[in-house]
Amino acid sequence: MERKQRAPVAAATIILSTALALAATAMACTSSDNTPKLRVEVVATRPHDPGAFTEGLEIDGSVLYESTGLSGQSWVRATDLTTGAELARAELPAPLFGEGITKVGDLLWQLTYQDGIAIARDPATLTEIRRTHFDGEGWGLCTRDNRVVMSNGSATLAFRDPQTFAITGKTALTSHKDVKLNELDCAPDGSVYANAWPSSTILRINPDTGEVLDSIDASGLLPTSARTPDSDVLNGITHLPGTDHFLLTGKKWPTSYEVRFVPA
Repeated sequence: MERKQRAPVAAATIILSTALALAATAMACTSSDNTPKLRVEVVATRPHDPGAFTEGLEIDGSVLYESTGLSGQSWVRATDLTTGAELARAELPAPLFGEGITKVGDLLWQLTYQDGIAIARDPATLTEIRRTHFDGEGWGLCTRDNRVVMSNGSATLAFRDPQTFAITGKTALTSHKDVKLNELDCAPDGSVYANAWPSSTILRINPDTGEVLDSIDASGLLPTSARTPDSDVLNGITHLPGTDHFLLTGKKWPTSYEVRFVPA
């Protein structure tokens, strides 16, 4: 089974997939007994494109950027955060498989999964400006202190130059060493929030030291009654400016959730 895609499934397969995801959540949560535990508290809900296989979310001012995966179905889109109106959209041609995105300065970087290509786009029009090569897999992106932070499905974060995309450093987690870090959000307090694939756990990380500061349980966010055979794992996290809230969603979820993180 590909990491990022699953075929349409019957009900029994959905149950099995859910059980595996819950098991993965438990492993991610218990890999360090001393990690403080948080949970999500839903503040509001927003509609989400149920056809979007979400790989990246990022808010810049009043603009929400979203990127999706699957070969032949990958795109990146900019929408008005308040109204949801589409401002710009760009398709990623097959066989490229889209991944995380982040805005840094006058560029919007978009990753690809196993293609070794990072694409620099104009943030306003999403027009492709240039491409560059990177080694390994691409999963998540965010920007911290004018440095791009990248995940590749391991327990290590890489730092990249915002213009050249060259690696400038790496930080390995000091716990949760088997986790597969996916979509990232660089929060205003300097920490990095990371979806732990394929679980419903979000880790809050000190990117300078690799310490896992909090483990956040987001299981049950999308109720069983709202799931379809296409609904996949939690993926997509971005801080809502000026608040202590975050926007969360998942692959082919019909809803995104405005949440705060509270003690478990």
